[in-house]
Amino acid sequence: MKDRTLLMIPGPIEFEPAVLAALGAPTTSHIAPNFIEAFGQALERMRQVFLCPDGQPFIVAGSGTLAMDLAGANLIEPGDKALVVNTGYFGDRYGALLERYGAEVSHVRAPAGGRPAMDEVAAALEQEKFKLLTVTHVDTSTGVITDVKALAALGQAHGALVVVDGVCSVAGEELRMTEWGVDVALTASQKAIGVPPGLALLVAGPRAIEAFHGRSTSVPNFYADWSLWLPIMEAYEERRPGYFGTPAVNLVWALNTSLGQILDEGMEARFQRHEALSCACQAGIAALGLGQVPLKPELAAHTMTAPRFPAGIGAADLLPRVTKAGAVLAGGLHPEIRAEYFRIGHMGAAKLGDVLATIGAIETGLAGCGYEFERGTGVAAAAAAGA
Repeated sequence: MKDRTLLMIPGPIEFEPAVLAALGAPTTSHIAPNFIEAFGQALERMRQVFLCPDGQPFIVAGSGTLAMDLAGANLIEPGDKALVVNTGYFGDRYGALLERYGAEVSHVRAPAGGRPAMDEVAAALEQEKFKLLTVTHVDTSTGVITDVKALAALGQAHGALVVVDGVCSVAGEELRMTEWGVDVALTASQKAIGVPPGLALLVAGPRAIEAFHGRSTSVPNFYADWSLWLPIMEAYEERRPGYFGTPAVNLVWALNTSLGQILDEGMEARFQRHEALSCACQAGIAALGLGQVPLKPELAAHTMTAPRFPAGIGAADLLPRVTKAGAVLAGGLHPEIRAEYFRIGHMGAAKLGDVLATIGAIETGLAGCGYEFERGTGVAAAAAAGA
């Protein structure tokens, strides 16, 4: 637990001191030998974090939406069909993005808090030939996690490239690109990767790179064009300077530091830690009598929690009180239920003490709203579940 207000939203998150120190160090040239080494090492480490030893990593200055663009712009040509496994706001966003590049987009949807059944996805894949199957691993708008392993197997079986939006999952949720047959996984720096906002991160597997090289039309997005970034990534990994656009030098230093910390922890241990933090947070929320947006426990993500407000209490009532008590939380995002819930992030550098402090702040906020419950029950339940 920190001695200040905790940032416990689903990104940006709390960051490790060493990462912030790297970010705040004097800026080097983007072709300085020590920066070239750091950039090359970060690319190599991305393969290990994404569990994709044969993948091509990309590190580009931008947001998670740019990472989505880096996949869509390079893999879709006008008239291509794409199937979106839609679990919320970011499924809608990916569909809209792909349509900008001329894709004919179909969605398999679920009610807010649910996820499409596998047989629905399979039926859609059997009806048409899709070039792309996109999956939001954890939709930040609902806290729902999808079964990427099963969906990737379906996509592969039907000849579709599988693109995973892992903005709220990579380095927190279990994701095994090569083993599961995921062709592209993407994320942003400010979530479980543990670096302040500003980097779009993507790893493309061999099938995705082959599909890109087989395009019959030019990529319509200049900044996102893989043909312009591939030589740069290859140069830095070979410890040579390269230039297309100036990299976000200090963010890359911070990224390399964070990736090193992630690998020191170990991917299996990291997956387990995030699961334990999730169990603690969800136990605390349940003990306070609050429901959650995910319709079933097995649909709830491990990197975030999406509790529902008690009857008669809303964001304007509760969240400022929670902030005053020591934790900043996020309001709802899904357009259908925006006013009905709030969101807690517990990923990256988050520790059990941070979760306990957050549950304690929620208790204080609820008490200030006149909600009746036994003080301390949430913290006790979270502590027991996280032990």
